Amino acid sequence: MEGQQSYYVPESSKLAICMATAVAVLIYGAAGFLNNTHATYGDGSDSTSGWLLLIGLAGFCAVLAVWFGKTIDENMRGLNNPQLKQSYALGMIWFIASEVMFFACFFGVLWYVRNLAGPWLAGEGANAMTNEILWQGFQYNWPMLETPQQAVGGVASQVQANAGEFIGAHEDMAFPGFAGLLNWIPFWNTSALLASSFTVHIAHGALKNNQRSKFNLWLGISLALAFIFVALQVYEYYEAYAHLGLTLESGIYGSTFFILTGFHGFHVCMGAIMLTVQWLRSVGKNHFSAEDQFGFEASSWYWHFVDVVWVGLVLFVYVL
Repeated sequence: MEGQQSYYVPESSKLAICMATAVAVLIYGAAGFLNNTHATYGDGSDSTSGWLLLIGLAGFCAVLAVWFGKTIDENMRGLNNPQLKQSYALGMIWFIASEVMFFACFFGVLWYVRNLAGPWLAGEGANAMTNEILWQGFQYNWPMLETPQQAVGGVASQVQANAGEFIGAHEDMAFPGFAGLLNWIPFWNTSALLASSFTVHIAHGALKNNQRSKFNLWLGISLALAFIFVALQVYEYYEAYAHLGLTLESGIYGSTFFILTGFHGFHVCMGAIMLTVQWLRSVGKNHFSAEDQFGFEASSWYWHFVDVVWVGLVLFVYVL
């Protein structure tokens, strides 16, 4: 019909099947790796799970690179009309919405443990009998540095509800007060990440004004801050394992701490890779313009989302 936009339909591709296969191998390998290396009943003897995890991750990254490369090429050839670009934007919005729900689940777990499960095990409310029979002597407080099993004297003293020999941490990662703020790693993590959100915003403004040099500079600064955050989190994990006794095996406090911070760190790495790709596209191939910049825009949306999640995580995991 006259005036109707043409809609580009790409040729048939096996990339979706390849991606589904890679993700299945990745999830299977990750589950096996955690169960055999870190879980209650694992002895670390299964070496295949780690390899499956790496193979799945490599396949995932390879398919993603090929798929995005094809999409970028189609756009540079002028095949993407406004309607298709709008569908890309809607797809990214739904992807971020799914990530919001993903983190909402883990924040919900943290709330349940801190406000319901922990007090119940200590006999709060109508659960006094549970504490008296199973976990006599356990007193709940958060961060939980003593597990219920420790409170009753270990597995030998309570085999009815044996969940494994979990040993609580010696110290926690909680906010140390303003006097110790400068020695608190999450303070520097937070400073780097929030600053990177600001520099990404400056880069975005420069791109809208066709200031490519300024865009490349501020996006490069954003990347430096992103990788500083990752390095600081690696150092924080070293401190937790080496000096504080805070590990995946240190009870529910260790589990929730590493699940929330670990998944967030993974998302930071994803966002940093996305921004790195956009920076390389701009520096190496002069991609993007004031009118056509969705690749960078989508990455910046994701980066701001990661920053917002971190603010909530600092409040609920470290401070409150």
